[in-house]
Amino acid sequence: MKVAYLEPFSGISGDMTLGALVDLGFDAAELAALPKAFGLEGVTIEVRDVRRGPFRARQVDVRCEGKQPHRHLHHVRTILEGGALPAPVAARAVAVFTRLAEAEAFVHGEPVEKVHFHEVGAADAIVDIAGACLGFHRLGVEAIHVAPIVVGSGTVECAHGTLPVPAPATARLLEGVPVDFTPLAGERTTPTGAALAVTLASGFGPPPPFRLLGQGIGAGGRDPKDRPNVLRILLGETTGTPGDPGTIRRTIAVVETTLDDASPQTVAHVAQRLLELGARDAFVTPVLMKKGRPGVTVTALCDPGRVDDVAALLFRETSAIGLRVRHEERFELAREEARVRLPEGEVRLKVVTLPDGSRRARPEYESLAELARGSGANLEALAARALAAWDASRG
Repeated sequence: MKVAYLEPFSGISGDMTLGALVDLGFDAAELAALPKAFGLEGVTIEVRDVRRGPFRARQVDVRCEGKQPHRHLHHVRTILEGGALPAPVAARAVAVFTRLAEAEAFVHGEPVEKVHFHEVGAADAIVDIAGACLGFHRLGVEAIHVAPIVVGSGTVECAHGTLPVPAPATARLLEGVPVDFTPLAGERTTPTGAALAVTLASGFGPPPPFRLLGQGIGAGGRDPKDRPNVLRILLGETTGTPGDPGTIRRTIAVVETTLDDASPQTVAHVAQRLLELGARDAFVTPVLMKKGRPGVTVTALCDPGRVDDVAALLFRETSAIGLRVRHEERFELAREEARVRLPEGEVRLKVVTLPDGSRRARPEYESLAELARGSGANLEALAARALAAWDASRG
């Protein structure tokens, strides 16, 4: 699995993220085409090599000619969902902007739908966020880990006047996230950079062990003398531990809710819908809730990027008013599908490779059940014969 490790030792912003992704191999021409694809008039992108201290880095400048309109979240969503991006990328970009809007709404004490995006949500931020989500997608990144985020110090000038660093919206976004208050001068982490990090991250702190594939260095606009103003992204591929060959280490999200008023039919329906949605697994556990009420915990295991979809389904299909989400590491054996032919028909098997290199097979239940229904044969007998046929096929 490909992973990205973000090192914001001098902060993080949208343009720094874009620069690092382009430096890693994200096509600069595809990035430059985004403003036109979004219908953003007068917006252009320039990519160039710069120096920041000892680093050669890529700097991405998003330039806007003339005054851009103030936009609400629904305007931004319409742009991002307009078809210029692959659907999963558009969904991630909308999630990042929604996180931004929620932070701004909290700071200003107003509903999310009334938040005006100024510099935080103008055309350059649309390009920054959409471009970053597209860049991670094009590079095949499945999980993102982030080191403690340096925020800077002092004050920053913005549309709302002079504000302390970190700016209120940035501080709201970074709640619960490891931050570094090394007193570097000025704003080092912008709201856009914070929103990208907290929305896309699978975890904060050290990443899982991985084989390093490359590094990308993205430059910020300023060139202070206290520390190179760059963001480094390390691209890697997780290694297999414990044991070899082919053991995969993966970050998964665990989403669960506990219900005391759901019918068995509803619970069964929801578990099936979670699997159809793309959850890696879904299961139901009986529990005894407060006041002695029997209930169930519905648990879904999914890729971190599918948490929003899983949460939406649980809220829509159950009476849940709250969900628990956590990220965990799991080891998986390398697996493949095999097929064997019996007189009654074909049987599919799942074959895994164990750490010692040996292989183990199990017939797929649905395949066996379909064959048993059609032929009248005993299901367990079919399973035994399928395994014998698989053993024979290996010589």
